[in-house]
Amino acid sequence: MAPDIDTATEVFEKHRPVLMGVAYRMLGRVADAEDVVQDAWLRWSGADRTEVREPRGYLVRVTTRLAIDRLRQIQSRNESYVGPWLPEPYVTDFGDAVPDAAERTVLADSVSLAVLVVLESLSPLERAVFVLREAFGYPYADIAAILERGEPAVRQLAGRARRHVDEKRPRYEVDPSLQRDLTERFLAAALEGDLEGLMSLLAPDARLVGDSGGRAKAPLHVIESADKVGRFLLGVSRKRIPDMSFRFLEINGGAALLTLSAGKPDSVFQVAVVDGRIQCVYIVRNPEKLLALADA
Repeated sequence: MAPDIDTATEVFEKHRPVLMGVAYRMLGRVADAEDVVQDAWLRWSGADRTEVREPRGYLVRVTTRLAIDRLRQIQSRNESYVGPWLPEPYVTDFGDAVPDAAERTVLADSVSLAVLVVLESLSPLERAVFVLREAFGYPYADIAAILERGEPAVRQLAGRARRHVDEKRPRYEVDPSLQRDLTERFLAAALEGDLEGLMSLLAPDARLVGDSGGRAKAPLHVIESADKVGRFLLGVSRKRIPDMSFRFLEINGGAALLTLSAGKPDSVFQVAVVDGRIQCVYIVRNPEKLLALADA
């Protein structure tokens, strides 16, 4: 029995990154995605694997269905969420695993904060179709089999989801090096109390979205305009947190700044860029959403 278990583990671990990628894009929450992947492992370890010809297809199907069920259960959470909601920051370092630049861009875009916020407004089935089709390139026939729907119905879901995302998603530039450069300059200006420097980096209609879930200090509404965003961040920078330090990470496909207090995650700061200027500032301060970054 042991050799079979070992083989089952090896096969599952081989596909774990894809399964986690599907689950996180479906749910926007690391802990929920990990729970779904763990449930998929339990299904896999208890299945009659002699009947499984394509382990990856089987595992993606199980994970997708579990994620749909979980999404239906948790959608009510956001109805009572305090302040703006942002996805839980997710460390994404594709490294050598995705050598193709075009594929890296697609994967990074599909996991970006801006896109995941838009995906929250899709139905669970629309979200599943969008993720499988747009992020992982699954053919419609395969998605239909995964969801146990007819292919025409899946094509309709895909078209509806794509139109919705195209209409709602901001047109941000995906350039990690520019993103990091602007983040470093923005941090320097904020720490130096340089309002003029901050303003020079912000687009006139810049926005700031803060997510605390009511568990930390953050704006309860989106802040609009470069002047208001700049002045808010300047005020925040003057209230130094205890034993403050910083670390750059690749989060949700782009450069981000992790702020730590006495070595513990305090907030994640990421900017979205359009035409070389900061169009949106995202700040995640909900402690529950920073737990996974403790060892990042």
